[in-house]
Amino acid sequence: MTRIAVAGAGAFGTALAVALSGSPPEDCRVTLWGRDRAGMARLAATRETARLPGLRLPPALTVTADPEALAADVVLLAVPAQALRGFLAEHRAHLAQAMPVACCKGIDLTTLEGPTRLMAAALPRSRPAILTGPAFAADIARGLPTALVLACADETLGTGLQRLLSTPVLRLYRTADVVGAELGGALKNVIAIACGACIGGGLGESARAALLTRGFAEMRRLAIALGAEETTLMGLSGLGDLVLTATSEGSRNYRLGLALGRGEGFDPGVTVEGAATARAALALGGRLGIAMPVTAAVAGLVEGRLTLPEALRVLLDRPLRAEI
Repeated sequence: MTRIAVAGAGAFGTALAVALSGSPPEDCRVTLWGRDRAGMARLAATRETARLPGLRLPPALTVTADPEALAADVVLLAVPAQALRGFLAEHRAHLAQAMPVACCKGIDLTTLEGPTRLMAAALPRSRPAILTGPAFAADIARGLPTALVLACADETLGTGLQRLLSTPVLRLYRTADVVGAELGGALKNVIAIACGACIGGGLGESARAALLTRGFAEMRRLAIALGAEETTLMGLSGLGDLVLTATSEGSRNYRLGLALGRGEGFDPGVTVEGAATARAALALGGRLGIAMPVTAAVAGLVEGRLTLPEALRVLLDRPLRAEI
């Protein structure tokens, strides 16, 4: 029997666990793991979570806080990107024999590395993969049609994971371009914050379209410089994810941008991956000599160094040039 563990009982991890246990492959058992023992005991008893209102967990889904559950065949790591390095260090022994699949989107602020490099460093015998693309947790949990990208450098392993993790309504596309898929998912969150700030500040839909397009150009420049394939950025894990995240209030990154544009506070307890990623991406861009004005404006906004009018002035005062 194949054992699948989902590490991280937030909205996205829970949604993945629900989707996989709702129509599990033959001879497959799915477990949802979270570190909060009291919270996981409550979830196991009630089968309901405030993170996904109106949803009941399928009977086949096991819920636990026991770290032994992480000693599975495949572990989907749905922990926040900035917590991943610490999580891997803490649970290295449990994960030693597993096939790890990152389900978070970000760049570690300390190492300036993405999830798969962090996994490779912590678990040297593993062949890391990443699951990414345009999807909201609520849609996955409700069984709405969704397409994601499974990126793995090992084609045989990637094909096996693609088959294992696909369901009748969760369609996975496969790529060997791990760098491109990883960076597309991380960098689009930064641009989503910019687009939210644009709308929140009353700058209009036309300005948002310009920010989305120029922000996508920044994503491509940095990703290609780091070894990504340009075609990957044009797919689900790049452009597709950007369009979803930069246009919907279902995105926490977009909602943070809205709050910044309106001059409102934002719940500090809500994980917004793009805030830290903006700082990390800006550092990477500086290291490589790549201009990233939209990313710099977002970093300034989230750190409180720039107001929206100041950020806008910086962008509009850039020299006139050809588009491409």
